[in-house]
Amino acid sequence: MKTIHIGGVPEHFNLAWYLALKQGLFKEAGINLRWDDYPSGTGAMAKALRKGNIDLAVILTEGIIKDIIDGNPSKIIQTFVQTPLIWGIHVAENSKYKTIEELKGTKAAISRYGSGSHLMAYIHAKNNNWDLDKDLNFEVIKDLDGAVEGLTQGKADYFMWEKFMTKPLVDQGVFRRIGNCPTPWPCFVIAVRNESLELYRDEIKVILDIINEMTLGFKDIPDIDKTIAKRYDQKIEDVQEWLSLTQWSQNSIDEETVSTVQKQLMSTNIISESMDYKDLVTDI
Repeated sequence: MKTIHIGGVPEHFNLAWYLALKQGLFKEAGINLRWDDYPSGTGAMAKALRKGNIDLAVILTEGIIKDIIDGNPSKIIQTFVQTPLIWGIHVAENSKYKTIEELKGTKAAISRYGSGSHLMAYIHAKNNNWDLDKDLNFEVIKDLDGAVEGLTQGKADYFMWEKFMTKPLVDQGVFRRIGNCPTPWPCFVIAVRNESLELYRDEIKVILDIINEMTLGFKDIPDIDKTIAKRYDQKIEDVQEWLSLTQWSQNSIDEETVSTVQKQLMSTNIISESMDYKDLVTDI
């Protein structure tokens, strides 16, 4: 039985993987799939792919495209979540900032450079016509716990993270959400190291078949809203809203989407060159 490592954020988007693992679906197919949590997100996963610590990653679309362009020896093999990620823009509950415009020129908390929270800060700034050189400053906080500490202690002024995962912190009065910034593309893809694809192509195809079957019927699982609410400390009505807004994918990412992402990243100076679709995406 071949062992394959996959990384992802420990969030509700990836519950289908947990359920498939719990049910032993991969082992039944002769694959020892090992899930590794990456709570700090895309930057950490991109690094793990580069080092060979994981073979696959469920990772933010813009983050892995940037990192492949920067030399990550990996490719995108499928879109995982078709709908946009809704990034909430948060400040500390006692922050003096009340509006998005007031955040211009202040300090954004990011999990790490090259992370989704870093890249989306640029997208958000561009959307608001800020000067990308003068109006963006960063404080690295590693993860959500680090963001709580950073904003509460005034090390940073605002923090962008998936709005439903941060909703409990808003409900508890730790954060205030003062705006949203949806990604203008499908939010999560599955990426694979080129070396791992050569070694495990057949097994990876089986892995995709299993997870795609699981996501196709995910919303129809009895009491799935209650399961998510309990596991991720969410209010049932928030989970139901999230489920209504979220659509998984079983298809490859299309060329137009990849072009759109690269144009946005180029316009914000996050990347200095673009790559051909075939150098970023492979079909298995």
